[in-house]
Amino acid sequence: MIYALVRPPRLDLEAFARAAGTHPDLVRRLVALGVLDAQRDAAGALWFPPAQLYAMARIQRLRAGFALNYAALGLVVDLLDRIAELEAAQRDRSRTTGTPGGPQWT
Repeated sequence: MIYALVRPPRLDLEAFARAAGTHPDLVRRLVALGVLDAQRDAAGALWFPPAQLYAMARIQRLRAGFALNYAALGLVVDLLDRIAELEAAQRDRSRTTGTPGGPQWT
């Protein structure tokens, strides 16, 4: 069994909302919609890994740029993540086959 010697860095709800420049109620709503990932402690308090600040910034950019509602943001974020995965797989395939961009469709 492996035990961590230190606690992983994490932010509580108030610190996360302050760092993201948004209201804690909005953060709670995004967690409920599944757009942000958070862990709950034994008392039920939300804790966020610092990397979720990048996710929150992405959500704020999408909301401002495309005027999407918060429910639609979850779908858009999932689709963008899937596109990134597919592009990474395509790059990996082109490295192993040696053809730029993968197979030619002509």
